Amino acid sequence: MAREFPLNNFMSNSKIKIIFVLPSLKAGGAERVISFIASNLNKQKFESTLMVIGKSEDAVYETEGIEVHFLGKRRVMNAVPLLFKYLFIKRPQIVMGSISHVNRLLGLLSFFFSNIKFAGREASVLSVMNTYSSSSRKLKLPIFKNYFSRLSAIICQSEDMSNDLTQKYLVPREKIYVINNPISGNLPLKSINSKNNRKKQLITIGRLSKEKGHERILKALSKVNFDFQYTIVGSGKDKDIIFQLAKDLDLFNKITYISHTKDIATILSKSDVFLQGSFVEGFPNALLESCVVGTPVIAFSAPGGTKEIIKNGVNGYIVEDESEFIKKINHLLFEQVWHPINVRKTVVEKFNKEHILGQYEQLFIKLANSKCT
Repeated sequence: MAREFPLNNFMSNSKIKIIFVLPSLKAGGAERVISFIASNLNKQKFESTLMVIGKSEDAVYETEGIEVHFLGKRRVMNAVPLLFKYLFIKRPQIVMGSISHVNRLLGLLSFFFSNIKFAGREASVLSVMNTYSSSSRKLKLPIFKNYFSRLSAIICQSEDMSNDLTQKYLVPREKIYVINNPISGNLPLKSINSKNNRKKQLITIGRLSKEKGHERILKALSKVNFDFQYTIVGSGKDKDIIFQLAKDLDLFNKITYISHTKDIATILSKSDVFLQGSFVEGFPNALLESCVVGTPVIAFSAPGGTKEIIKNGVNGYIVEDESEFIKKINHLLFEQVWHPINVRKTVVEKFNKEHILGQYEQLFIKLANSKCT
């Protein structure tokens, strides 16, 4: 459970300086959430700066009211000298990264800045996600393997992520803070559509890679007995593999492909069901947004935050296998009546931006007021 922190030590006349570090502002869950947090912290209490390793022309997310620096580097390690220089000049109280390879870099930098608190937000259930990552890309030095020991706080998006770090990586529980992702946009509620005889509109939004499970969704859809159009939104290295399977299953003509869009709300609103096939998740933002607009979800059971969003029979279903997927999608589309407002209510109270931003602000105040070790 997320923890509450006392605010009585906070000095109201002194802003807390925080530098957020991201590899890029390309389309991605971590990029979207961290840029949102950085831009929306209370500006009377916090002075936020966003450091982006990549180039400004790659940015798809807007940042308002904060200082943003693009370092123009393709790799995180190439940015070490620039980050070191900036931290030396700026002297923030807190530096926060997101995604493991950025957090590893912060662990290294922590050796040189004993008066700065370094925090990392992890993006997935690490032990499971590592089975889908190329081992050749993992840094072998002990400091990079044990970077958790150098961080003052590790933010997890779900309880599964927290348990994974304590059980598999022996991270002390007192360093871990579970903070879910916020609803970060103004997403309108869809209108109800009761026409059961029309072509059903299905959608999946996510990176086109093995762990996202597009292939098992396609295999299940090849066995349903109703007419549908399936929209896939996302890009990634497995695009050709996924679409070759769609051709092999005679589904290619039923698929609409969109590599990236800023109009997620409209696409989700026109859909009848959001499908998630992931084998592992951190905290699925697109699935959350689907519930916000009122579109129910069918998701395969997987480690991560999905189970913290989905309430079976209320805003969708979590299924264990292909046969249950087919059973539940037929029930959802043709038997159960879904009211968008009821789907929306399941998530807005728990994941609204004010609530989540408050948890981040409390954590940052606690870190700023704690002694450096």
